[in-house]
Amino acid sequence: MKPFKTLIVMMLITATHGWAQGIIDVHAHLLSSTFTEALNQEGRLLEEGFSLPGYDVDAHLKWMDEAGVQTAVLTLAAPQPMSAQTIRQTNEEAARLKAEHPGRFLFCAALPLPDVDAAIREAIYALDTLHADGIKLATNVQGQYLGAPELDSLFAVLHARRAVVILHPHRPAPVNEAVMRQTPLAMQEYLSETTRAVANMISRNVLAIYPNIKVVVPHCGAYLPLAVPRMKSLTPVMQANKLVGDIDWEANLAALYYDLAGAHSPEVIRMLLTITTPDHLLYGSDYPYVAPQVLTAGLERMRRYLSEEPDLSAYKEKILITNANQLFKQ
Repeated sequence: MKPFKTLIVMMLITATHGWAQGIIDVHAHLLSSTFTEALNQEGRLLEEGFSLPGYDVDAHLKWMDEAGVQTAVLTLAAPQPMSAQTIRQTNEEAARLKAEHPGRFLFCAALPLPDVDAAIREAIYALDTLHADGIKLATNVQGQYLGAPELDSLFAVLHARRAVVILHPHRPAPVNEAVMRQTPLAMQEYLSETTRAVANMISRNVLAIYPNIKVVVPHCGAYLPLAVPRMKSLTPVMQANKLVGDIDWEANLAALYYDLAGAHSPEVIRMLLTITTPDHLLYGSDYPYVAPQVLTAGLERMRRYLSEEPDLSAYKEKILITNANQLFKQ
């Protein structure tokens, strides 16, 4: 779509829905040919237990225009390529998409973990040279989980650059293959994996130590609304047994934002509001892992209940637009 035609479409959508700006989608994936070909060469196309969807930028823009999404934040999908060169190429491809479609795409760069030194070099290049809008981190790469002490030097770099970090669950390490075949990762383990990684960071007070980092937790916060109260209640016992140190709960939780990709509902939002505030909730689609018509129906349902539920209606524009604009300084 030509830039002028795109602008006209967005103006019509804005007029129809009465918004000053279009929706910001903080959970969208780029699956470039570089990425899929690298995974094919590594024999890892099915590592997450399901086939990867195709990706076409024109189809993505078409859905965005039809749904009223102004900007999508692109991140690399799972699994993580093994080659640092592949990750560099995919980051550069994301930067080109952002440049070629002004205002339509942001991107959070992938890093070649578990090599921490290489990850630091890539983070500096992506943020300083490619002008990435943030960093995407997998919950774990080859068993190296977020919160691990060896990642502190990387987090120090991200802290210095006040980086936004988007998390995404990957195949856990280790994984029970029989369970994964019976209950695919996306059905349940991805939620456990996300909760595991965030809890691991909190237990070491990582997000309080590096407070300039803002972390987007995917899929409606996974199990964190249940896990956080349990962690808080058990912390004194764990500390008495010298299993954990001091945890600054307020600082750790203040760093966390939550996208509503997946099974969002008024009940889920209310549950999230037990551990966060309305300015930390964000719209996410999970494009292209969900069919466009399903995403459109889900977005329309969200618009409807955010308009009709008395206790949530004040947060509609925050969730769909304002919070993400402020987080990414749009």
